[in-house]
Amino acid sequence: MKRSILSLFFVAFLALALPALPVRAQSDANKPVVSGNPVAGPPDAKGWQRLFDGKTLSGWQTFDPGGWSIDDDGHIKGTGPRSHLFSPSSYTNMEFKAEVKLNKKGNSGMYFRTKLMPGWPDGYETQVENSSPDPQKTGSLYNRKKVTQQLIQDDTWWTQHIIAIGNRTIIKVNDQIVVDFVDENKSFVSGHLALQQHDPGSIVHYRNLMVKPLPADPAAALQEAMKDVPDIGKPPLVP
Repeated sequence: MKRSILSLFFVAFLALALPALPVRAQSDANKPVVSGNPVAGPPDAKGWQRLFDGKTLSGWQTFDPGGWSIDDDGHIKGTGPRSHLFSPSSYTNMEFKAEVKLNKKGNSGMYFRTKLMPGWPDGYETQVENSSPDPQKTGSLYNRKKVTQQLIQDDTWWTQHIIAIGNRTIIKVNDQIVVDFVDENKSFVSGHLALQQHDPGSIVHYRNLMVKPLPADPAAALQEAMKDVPDIGKPPLVP
């Protein structure tokens, strides 16, 4: 009897002393988790909007909350099993860019026009991958236009810049246009932006996430995007 009473007291003490752990109901498995509020404020003078405040996940959504965090330097960090982090808003024509750093043999991706869904999401993916066995390297439009040369060294920062206008996608890695692709099937027209954490061996960091919504009219969108990348007014530059 004394042992039972002591056990009850011990359990009660633990319940009061330990912080409550977040519990996610099975019924919510198909609902994304939101952390923080979307970054507010008008675009800058060139039309770019910040997507991340450096303190919280800024309204970005994920079905796998354990995979994403903010590191001590204020960067988004992806670790652990497969996970995707989705932007608060959806876009059609847009420019999307970020600075990225990836560990040795790591794998990640920047998605656009992507469906908010668990698992591997439907949408376009621009590859973030430098030295893993995957032959599609950083800058590839995954399974549509491959870049097979390693352009970026492990554990170094680079800028990845995506321009999506109608069924045309341009991808820049630092100052180099590596993909200029027209999707005749018009596979994805509109959707979220997303970041990928690919596998437990990968560690990816993102900072300075920015989006520039472009006009719905493709001709007007091209004129606006040419202010940032004048060369895209020419025919496709990458065969």
